[in-house]
Amino acid sequence: MAPLLEIKSATKIYGGGFFHAKSVTVALQDFDLTIDDRPATITTIAGESGSGKTTLANLVLGFTKITTGQIIYKGVDVGTMNKAQLMDYRREVQAVFQDPYAVYNPFYRVKHIFDMVLKNFKLARNKEEGRALVEAALNVVGMRGEEVLEKYPHQLSGGQRQRMMVARAYLLKPRLIVADEPVSMVDASLRAMILDIMLRLRDEHNISFLYITHDLSTAYQIGDQIYMLYQGAVAEAGGTGEVIEHPKHPYVQLLIDSIPVPDPEIKWGGEDVLTLDDEQSRVSVTSGCRFYGRCKHRMDVCLTKLPPMYDGRDRRIMWQPVISMTRSTWLRHRPMTWRPRPPTPRSAPTTRSAPSMRRSRNRRYCVLRVTCRDWLP
Repeated sequence: MAPLLEIKSATKIYGGGFFHAKSVTVALQDFDLTIDDRPATITTIAGESGSGKTTLANLVLGFTKITTGQIIYKGVDVGTMNKAQLMDYRREVQAVFQDPYAVYNPFYRVKHIFDMVLKNFKLARNKEEGRALVEAALNVVGMRGEEVLEKYPHQLSGGQRQRMMVARAYLLKPRLIVADEPVSMVDASLRAMILDIMLRLRDEHNISFLYITHDLSTAYQIGDQIYMLYQGAVAEAGGTGEVIEHPKHPYVQLLIDSIPVPDPEIKWGGEDVLTLDDEQSRVSVTSGCRFYGRCKHRMDVCLTKLPPMYDGRDRRIMWQPVISMTRSTWLRHRPMTWRPRPPTPRSAPTTRSAPSMRRSRNRRYCVLRVTCRDWLP
């Protein structure tokens, strides 16, 4: 059976052309992802601002044309779909956007977003059947039509607006929902409610999610797989719990270190971060490591060669082979490993908690701190 969604070497470059030949930004480079048809999963795309998360969402939704690569849905390249296939793709791949205020037209009542869906996709034969479908969709997100449908957008709270957008997406019975930071603009209580709705849609209705976020705590709670992006390139990918609890890439470890710990005696902030201009590494697909400007273990080869993805146990890690200080040839490829300090004894948690509650003083050392003789064949 073909995967539900498969992305192969997706690259998006902005700029270029006749008038802006030198103004080029590589927003996404050689991105690969596979979402299986069954069971439904929540795949998280995480990273700091400007890492290419929303660019990836726009490519999947068809809002932006891909530069190179393929986006394949149920075995068919989205770029070669005919009109009928593209209509089915629009129906089965829906979106929930970050801003619950900007998606509504303030001149229409909120029922207008459902009326457009019913009309454009011909989901109902009459008004009564359409109203029943809308009521069923609203019930999934814990709302009732008679309480909200006749109101204007400004009369609803941010959480109500966002839940109605989830209901609008569910109305089409999609197979995949692209959720671009759906909880970043709502308060904590409503955030938990929306995340719970996503979990129920996954488990009860077999709807997969491409969940885009910069919040590692919510990614840790609901994500099945996670892709950590940095400057448009994948730094590390794998199972959410494994990647967040045991990061291997220096950038991912830096992200985990940035999460504040509820203990005043533990220093927050980790190691000092270099502030070199890492945007210079995004001007070409042939440029070197994106993390070069902030990495304390950088080498000269990192400027010219993008580290390959190492396939480890249930994860993929971007890493650079080490050059011997006494030899000019490459040493054999080995993944980055970590040498932990002796851990402080403590009892293991009985439940899976947020990463900010599980951090300790015991951090890991990058292999580049190991002497060269430890790496000789």
